[in-house]
Amino acid sequence: MEFRPCIDIHDGKVKQIVGASLSDKGAKENFVSGQDAAFYADMYREKGIKGGHIVILNRAGTPEYESSKAQALKALNAYKGGLQIGGGITADNAGEFLDAGAAHVVVTSYVFRDGMVDYQRLAGLTETVGRDRLVLDLSCRKRDGKYYVVTDRWQKFTDTELNLETLKQFERYASEYLIHAADVEGKVSGVEDELLKILGEYRGIPVTYAGGVRNFEDLEKIYSIGAGRVNVTVGSALDLFGGNMNFDKVLEMCNFRT
Repeated sequence: MEFRPCIDIHDGKVKQIVGASLSDKGAKENFVSGQDAAFYADMYREKGIKGGHIVILNRAGTPEYESSKAQALKALNAYKGGLQIGGGITADNAGEFLDAGAAHVVVTSYVFRDGMVDYQRLAGLTETVGRDRLVLDLSCRKRDGKYYVVTDRWQKFTDTELNLETLKQFERYASEYLIHAADVEGKVSGVEDELLKILGEYRGIPVTYAGGVRNFEDLEKIYSIGAGRVNVTVGSALDLFGGNMNFDKVLEMCNFRT
């Protein structure tokens, strides 16, 4: 189990939000940083932590997106080759972010259209950036007792159920999965045990789980249910973002469990 840091950017600022609250009108904020994105990138670089992700939370094509993108590019420049980036990624702009220093691009909405997988886009993106530099975001929400991939800032359900079959099916297109449990994202209310069980049973490319982590007992649970194979992101609970979990202790615990 590795710790994977995050830099979430909304309206040009590093924030932690309640994921399900995100819309064009704004979001419920848990934390707004007085530091820019490059500050956090520098910190992660100095700690030698790789595999973290930047997420641009604004909708592509808006002035707010451009403001957040500018922050993201500063972070990528501060830690070249150390961070992934997602949010508005397409086959047309992926190269820009990779050239700016992103280790990988993270994609969801571009390859899920009208609630379905666009395999032509998915295959084309894999060919364009290379499987080894593509992370597939399969963030999900629960409906009728099952988890379904959600897009458009976690607001729209697709017809793709997140299960072992789906994870095996998509692994030939990407080198890693990023999975937010969107129903608990930012709520610091505990992790999704059922989702972790699915991820723990999967044997394939690396998986990073995010959502609901509130304390060190939750990290123990992720390690246990995830069979030691599921990496973790901690957001609002981390002291870097106004929470109570000490950053260095989180790193020590995850490194010990690796």
